[in-house]
Amino acid sequence: MAKILLLSIIIVGIALALLSVKLILKRDGKFSSMHIHDSEAMKQRGIHCVLDQDREMRGEA
Repeated sequence: MAKILLLSIIIVGIALALLSVKLILKRDGKFSSMHIHDSEAMKQRGIHCVLDQDREMRGEA
């Protein structure tokens, strides 16, 4: 039981370390935005955030 717990803690620690590499190594390291309205490819296809689509359907500004 203790071996499994130790192994899982090590795996989680390695995963966190690998996820934070970009944050640590880049000067202004940060995760890029995952919002639809920030994606240039989505804008080109005319795909919007569900909140924007709802606002458009209601006829609001």
